[in-house]
Amino acid sequence: MRLALSLVADPPPHPDALASRCAAAGVAIERPPTLSDLSVISAFLGEWLAVVDAADVGARAERLNALLRATAAYPRLTDHAGSGWHIHYREPDQSLSSLLSTLISVGTALHLSGRGMHRLGRCAAAGCGNPFADFSRTGRQRYCSHACGNRDAVRRHRARAETVKMP
Repeated sequence: MRLALSLVADPPPHPDALASRCAAAGVAIERPPTLSDLSVISAFLGEWLAVVDAADVGARAERLNALLRATAAYPRLTDHAGSGWHIHYREPDQSLSSLLSTLISVGTALHLSGRGMHRLGRCAAAGCGNPFADFSRTGRQRYCSHACGNRDAVRRHRARAETVKMP
């Protein structure tokens, strides 16, 4: 999910940038990315944001199930990279955009089912609205970053100080 958040917050401008971002996230790329991959993953991320923005957990599950239905293949064991056996939820030889759609959908489902259906949201800082995945211990994250949380705390503090000054 961190890769999805990164791609939403800072979309890669060209296929090589997408490949670099994927490599940095540990995604094994079997086929070079194309301009089509950029377009397809951008459209998919728009659909994924509908999961983030769902009004309740039922709608969130419904939207995520639709993504899973469209992207994930049956789980299979593979040792394709010679790095040890692991589970794939994708077809062999997928395009990068299809692979990312699958990884993001399954990763989101695992995150929400394991940590709680409420652990996706939008930043509460005024003027931000970036999506975040709550990986916190308490499950009460409200901001996309510490910087946004700090800016909002300063804003609230100054607002309180102004109301105290006013006669």
